[in-house]
Amino acid sequence: MVKKNNVVRMVLIFTLIMGVTTLFVTLSGVMKENNSSYITIDPDTMELVQLNEPKEGDPIAIVDTTLGEFRFVLYPEYSPNAVANFTDLAESGGYDDTYVFHSDSGVFSAAGAPNKDGSANDTTHEHVKRELHQNLWPFKGAILAMNTDLDRNFKEKLLGGGTYLNGSRLFLVNTIEFTEDIIKEMKEASEDEKLAEAFIEKGGVPNFSQQMTVIGQTYSGLDVIEKLASLETEDKNGFKSPVEDVMIKSVKISTYSADEKPSDSAKKAE
Repeated sequence: MVKKNNVVRMVLIFTLIMGVTTLFVTLSGVMKENNSSYITIDPDTMELVQLNEPKEGDPIAIVDTTLGEFRFVLYPEYSPNAVANFTDLAESGGYDDTYVFHSDSGVFSAAGAPNKDGSANDTTHEHVKRELHQNLWPFKGAILAMNTDLDRNFKEKLLGGGTYLNGSRLFLVNTIEFTEDIIKEMKEASEDEKLAEAFIEKGGVPNFSQQMTVIGQTYSGLDVIEKLASLETEDKNGFKSPVEDVMIKSVKISTYSADEKPSDSAKKAE
């Protein structure tokens, strides 16, 4: 059961003031009020780990796209199954030559599909139980595993509830525009302003909070994340499909080193 506290209230207000994009509704199938999987959010123990710099030896992913390279640290301690799913795919070449299949008004993009229409070729990696954690949030640069299905028994189909599943395709989070009205709403929503201030300072998409599994946080190449969210698009089957093909060329799993040499695109973002 969700602990009733100011952080939870703030998340609910995020949902009210941000709205939900068409893609998010149709692709993720998120109906928060009918979700039987809840987490406890305790502001006294919550640690916003995405605000920390990567540590020596942390697992990372190096993503090479046709618009440049970005790197993100992985969080297997918080999202073990989703990270394992992503890592297995990456190491087997499953992300090689896959599409960025959605780009949404500078806010976020969706990527990692073998087909331009965003579909997957098989279901092997598409049914991983969603993992939510109070330490992980959709800040700018967050990498999320896209929800793919809702697993429900007969009773849950009648009364609501079920277990959300995620898969191989990724949401790459850029940011909404934090207007004065939104900032005011966020600050008024919680006496503990740590989370609200983090969104305001770092950017992100608060409406995605505790809706999808966060697997990582970009620490190098944020300019690429921005570009991928701001592509020229055309409407196709509910997606904002890039007019020109933009691809993930490869994903390499490695470990972080303070001596690593970032790509030119990563240097521009620093």
